[in-house]
Amino acid sequence: MTFDIQTTDPNSKARAGVITTDHGQIQTPIFMPVGTAGSVKAVHQRELKEDIKAQIILGNTYHLYLRPTLDIIEKAGGLHKFNGWDKPILTDSGGYQVYSLAGTGRKIKEEGVTFKSHIDGSTHFFTPEGVMDIQRTIGADIMMAFDECTPYPCEYGYARESMEMTHRWLKRCCDHFDKTEPKYGYSQTLFPIVQGSVYKDLRVKSAEVIASFEREGNAIGGLSVGEPAEMMYEMTDMVTDILPKDKPRYLMGVGTPANILEGIALGIDMFDCVMPTRNARNGMLFTTEGTINMKNEKWKDDFSPLDSGLNSYASNFYTKAYVRHLLKADEMLGAMICSVHNLTFYLWLVGQAREQIIAGTFKTWKDSMVVKLMQRL
Repeated sequence: MTFDIQTTDPNSKARAGVITTDHGQIQTPIFMPVGTAGSVKAVHQRELKEDIKAQIILGNTYHLYLRPTLDIIEKAGGLHKFNGWDKPILTDSGGYQVYSLAGTGRKIKEEGVTFKSHIDGSTHFFTPEGVMDIQRTIGADIMMAFDECTPYPCEYGYARESMEMTHRWLKRCCDHFDKTEPKYGYSQTLFPIVQGSVYKDLRVKSAEVIASFEREGNAIGGLSVGEPAEMMYEMTDMVTDILPKDKPRYLMGVGTPANILEGIALGIDMFDCVMPTRNARNGMLFTTEGTINMKNEKWKDDFSPLDSGLNSYASNFYTKAYVRHLLKADEMLGAMICSVHNLTFYLWLVGQAREQIIAGTFKTWKDSMVVKLMQRL
């Protein structure tokens, strides 16, 4: 994997670049639709490419390991062959899912994590080495190191011990990654993850340690877990000052459209979040003019398109009245249309940010766009 920075914004830390993988190029800044179990919910691969214009999607180690299982994925020739997506794929390590399993018998030790499947209650054990092997089998272009995501709020002592264990796990991940080979004839890349909760000294220390591993890209984890947005921005700003400028930076699990624009201004290149598809299934649409609750009575006889500001079939062909009807009637098509629309908006937003960075007008555009995005229509 390579990363080339093409332009930097003169008034912020934003930059426009290109990540090149064996499955194609990714223009940054980029939003990555979440396909947890190998599928972006309610969206066909053709729509991902042609309407949404996704350049990379996510899969999840924990979920894919449990179902369909590694045996099935390997027999298919890797996740790309299994789900028919021929562009880049990034896999989360399962660390966040382990975090979310607190209270279900999860046990975290130096050796790894014991947890119970949310599907059938069976017991499983993840180690840093095992997670590398799982992601080798899945065949992601970008693999994430195994880490522990601490909750918010979190005691300082626990955050420090967790961060230090994450660093030790990273060493094990890198050692195992470097002595194993990809299974499907194309290269894979490993990204470490900065932790440290919301403690400044821990975030600085973690960023310094992660940078010292000199991998091809780096991620920031443990944010967007309930802390105030301003605190997330403060931590992100500190970390991007330390992480190498010539490598892509990935802010994990973020977030709202406004969060993404502020993250770009702080030097972040890659984002992912379930929000656009989860909110879509509940009738919440992000548009170029603000946010819409499609279930509201006011849209009952509004026959205008969902968003004429987007160059997308779903956003222009279907009317607000019709989509509201589908959602109220609990028709599956309603969730599908809204999912395609929201993802189209997210990819449009980062595409616009990229154009503004290249034009040298990002900061002014971003400030006005954030205000517009906060509007409830």
